[in-house]
Amino acid sequence: MKKNRRLRNGRPFWLPASTYYFLAAAVAIGVFFLVWAILGETRDENPWIAAGLMASMSMIAAVVLREVVLRFRRNSLVSAQRKLDNSVLAFPVPVREEPPNKLTLERNTILLEEIKRKSEAAMVLGKLAESHREVFELCGLYLEVAKRELPTIGVGSPRLAAITRGRDRVDRLHRRHMLKWAEIEIKANTQAAMESARHSQRMEKAENAMRAASTAFEHYPDEPDIVRSMLAVEDFVYSLKAAEELRRSARAEDRGDLKRALSHALVAEKLAVRIRGDGGDASLPRIRKDVDRIQKLLES
Repeated sequence: MKKNRRLRNGRPFWLPASTYYFLAAAVAIGVFFLVWAILGETRDENPWIAAGLMASMSMIAAVVLREVVLRFRRNSLVSAQRKLDNSVLAFPVPVREEPPNKLTLERNTILLEEIKRKSEAAMVLGKLAESHREVFELCGLYLEVAKRELPTIGVGSPRLAAITRGRDRVDRLHRRHMLKWAEIEIKANTQAAMESARHSQRMEKAENAMRAASTAFEHYPDEPDIVRSMLAVEDFVYSLKAAEELRRSARAEDRGDLKRALSHALVAEKLAVRIRGDGGDASLPRIRKDVDRIQKLLES
């Protein structure tokens, strides 16, 4: 039951055909009346003909979008997710909630083979962040077990060399998959933030990117790519917040509330100053001009 629930939850969102085409029809009707109104103002003799053509093209585009583009993309995602689930569920992790006190040679070998299988599956699925997350979480579990076991093993025990080699190998896999996961998460969320229309959506995606960068940075603070990503995401968040404060300042000024406009402009200035990449924020001089201008208006 748990496995089936996981497979269902992994499927991408997909609107039912009735709902999708109802919305498409509503859009087409809107296009029809909009084009008719526009052409009516130009005194076109038969505006309804062009309006009908535009509405028909809108419906055709909707059909092509759903049945060709979106269906192909959805099938690709479902296929990739199914491969991941099959690779994961086919090999249950032989780790109990309360691990036994002794990590035997046999159990150590089983765990290492399991990690290797999942690592290979994640690399095949490449761009699926969740597959890399699962591998580095499993690696982290093994490293915790090894850390607990190694101090208790005698010098002459064959387990010492086996677990030490396993720890070193798993440590490298942990690093590889965590960095790959962070790279995918940062790029995907940053791109989504730039494409979002609402400030709340942009901030949500930017904060997701920040969490991914922070997680990787906690484990690998000396990794140059992670440090650069961390700084870039921080700058991106500051720039989003500064831009929003400027919009609030402009709205307040339009209402004649100069004190509030100045307050928002000063917050935007502080945020812009914190941006470090590429010589700082290019909008900072303009923000400072706005601050000076609003201050002079208040003084006059």
